[in-house]
Amino acid sequence: MSNRPFFAARLELFLDRRLEQLFRAFGWQERVIAYTAYGDEGFARVLGRVALSPPFAQTVLGQAAEQFLRRRGWRNFFTAACVHARYTITLGDAEVTGTTDRGGYVDHRLRGHGLGPGWQAGTIRTATSQESVVQAQVVGSDVRFGMVSDIDDTILSTMLPRPFIAAWNSFMRTEAARQAIPGMAVFYDEVLRRHPGAAVMYLSTGAWNTHGFLKRFMRRHRYPEGAMLLTDWGPTNTGWFRSGQEHKRNALLQLTVDFPRIQWLLVGDDGQHDLDIYSEFATANPDRVLAIAIRQLTPAEQILAHGTTEPLAGDEPLPRDIPVFKAPDGRGLKRQTREFLGLS
Repeated sequence: MSNRPFFAARLELFLDRRLEQLFRAFGWQERVIAYTAYGDEGFARVLGRVALSPPFAQTVLGQAAEQFLRRRGWRNFFTAACVHARYTITLGDAEVTGTTDRGGYVDHRLRGHGLGPGWQAGTIRTATSQESVVQAQVVGSDVRFGMVSDIDDTILSTMLPRPFIAAWNSFMRTEAARQAIPGMAVFYDEVLRRHPGAAVMYLSTGAWNTHGFLKRFMRRHRYPEGAMLLTDWGPTNTGWFRSGQEHKRNALLQLTVDFPRIQWLLVGDDGQHDLDIYSEFATANPDRVLAIAIRQLTPAEQILAHGTTEPLAGDEPLPRDIPVFKAPDGRGLKRQTREFLGLS
């Protein structure tokens, strides 16, 4: 059996390299896009991407124009990745170097940063780019509670599973047209008020290209800050497309390694496979899951999500001491979980 990557992955790498050469010939320059980092007092996982942008985009006026244009969804998906570019990360006492992957992505783990709990700032740069500030969520060693939240149809209405509607929402609609799920920000705020310093992770099958939009959306609707674990929609070494369900499963397992002492509140919706994934994870790791909260979609939303009016019910059995709470919005979930989570 061949160890070579799948044909589509090799084709993507070939095209990315040729586009990079072309844009560099036109004078485009390296730019670092920093994503939210996370870690504890011993390590940090720093995420980002190195891409090319025209010289005009490096100016203050160019950056303002770019931010304005990116507010229409399709512009988020047009980037020229820097394949295997060298970068330097500085975070606290640590300074490390590495190389981007074939999609231009940075996913680097470092130790010895010496930073205390809370939100901390670091930088990512390349030899020719400006420094990009990365915000890192450092979780204290005494923290025992964390929250993992889905994004699509849990805090943000997108109907992501249905391809044509997902394409319309992701590529064509402006940011201002996106709708927040009622009461979810208040619910999260109450949970985190009860657990100060908790780890907060937003886990989604959405593309990394939408990170900037999602960050602005969450701030505008007053969702708590947290690290985002998104994915790349391109081909993998084994197939044409990445599996969203596998991405979520792998991310949850990684969190158990990164934070072995934390119990998680898992929040999702019944329009995708969140309950199946969460139930499977809870069954395999019962000491890592405190509870599961599921936002129930309306029949109309269910049709748009997967073509029927019925929710995608979880088939995985759950340990009896792990409760599952269900409600159509954040206000309902707050009422359902008030006694269990000790909310006001």
